[in-house]
Amino acid sequence: MKRGITIQFIPHSELSGLGSDSKLKKILKIVRENKIVVLEGKLKSDEEARLIENTMKQIDRNFKGIEIASMEESANFDFFYKIKSGLARMLLGDKFGLSIIGPASLVKEIKKDPSKIELMMNK
Repeated sequence: MKRGITIQFIPHSELSGLGSDSKLKKILKIVRENKIVVLEGKLKSDEEARLIENTMKQIDRNFKGIEIASMEESANFDFFYKIKSGLARMLLGDKFGLSIIGPASLVKEIKKDPSKIELMMNK
């Protein structure tokens, strides 16, 4: 039986009221269900490090780890756009951006450049 790939979008509002530990547990639980998470916003750098650390503790025959990438806006915009995006970042904080987190068994590689994220899947 062929299985499709499940991509689960998590809006910032769903995680904003949670503490860091609860947020990371929720994300890791979804990824362990073999789903790719598209997260509105970015994890803080310490949260991303702890997510990777927590993942390493759970690696076994069935769970090979995660691939993760976060993205903000492109650096190729004009001066006024940079001012507006800086103001938006001040107001929105960690809601500004996009993160993709997937199980390493599904995601071969996530390539990131300033304007796009490419998700390469395992066959």
